[in-house]
Amino acid sequence: MNTLKKTLSGQQTDDPDADILDSLKQDHDDVAELLERLVEADSTAERKSLLASIKNALVPHLRAEEKVVYDAVLALRGKEQKTHGEEGFIEHGLGDKMLASLGKMKDAMSPEFSAGAKVLKELVEHHVEEEENNVWSDVKDNFSDEDRIEMNRKFLVAKKRVRVPA
Repeated sequence: MNTLKKTLSGQQTDDPDADILDSLKQDHDDVAELLERLVEADSTAERKSLLASIKNALVPHLRAEEKVVYDAVLALRGKEQKTHGEEGFIEHGLGDKMLASLGKMKDAMSPEFSAGAKVLKELVEHHVEEEENNVWSDVKDNFSDEDRIEMNRKFLVAKKRVRVPA
């Protein structure tokens, strides 16, 4: 039996019969909430805990999304779709760099950490907005409902396989 985990918003996730875009949206909403809390956090312990939670949510999402969604979009014939896919990969890389940079900072209450947290939040917000408009249109236009359910199954499996570096 498949056990469903609850997300931050109380919604159920890990439904293998869901559309990939529904699973991605839930992840986006969950990470957005964590990022908002990180920017507003007023203690070292809370910031470090939230950063770990963001990393544990975001890294598997990014790697699975790249493998299942971006690779599929890049395989399409259109130049615009290839551009959308490449831009997504680049933005994911920037997110990785910001997570690593924040993780190396000794003082989570420093102005540098505060600025980095804000930049990460803005980067993710920008990326999600473009992805939900451009990449998702590519997915809707080129993959059937059945394809998107199969993509979701692969995405959920791929997310579980990702090992988040310490």
